[in-house]
Amino acid sequence: MSQFATSPETVPFWDGVQEGELRLQRCADCDKAVFFPRALCPFCHSDRLDWFTASGSGVVYTYTVVRRTWGAFADQVPYIVALVDLEEGPRMMTRIIDTDEVAIGDRAEVVFSDLGIDDGPTLPCFRKVTR
Repeated sequence: MSQFATSPETVPFWDGVQEGELRLQRCADCDKAVFFPRALCPFCHSDRLDWFTASGSGVVYTYTVVRRTWGAFADQVPYIVALVDLEEGPRMMTRIIDTDEVAIGDRAEVVFSDLGIDDGPTLPCFRKVTR
């Protein structure tokens, strides 16, 4: 179980993160993948959402380089925050790690990191695919 405050909708997501899996929901009625975890499908409003393990692959839709920040991230600037279009369909806001450069359209894969923060939570981040 995550150290984050959870709701019934988010527990399977955070359990997956702890197990090294990116878990998404899929609507049993309209068959669309859903992220972020929720009680109702945002497409058809069904409450029939099932969990599955995503591929962890995606494409950078857009990004920004954060150069000023505060708190736990103050010593990490500059860092990259991106929107990644997952292969399954949803778009996810995330950190891009292990690189100083990224471009729109770059392939990326999920990695799990505490971002170097002492006692920090493990989070799904992405790494640029260079192969």
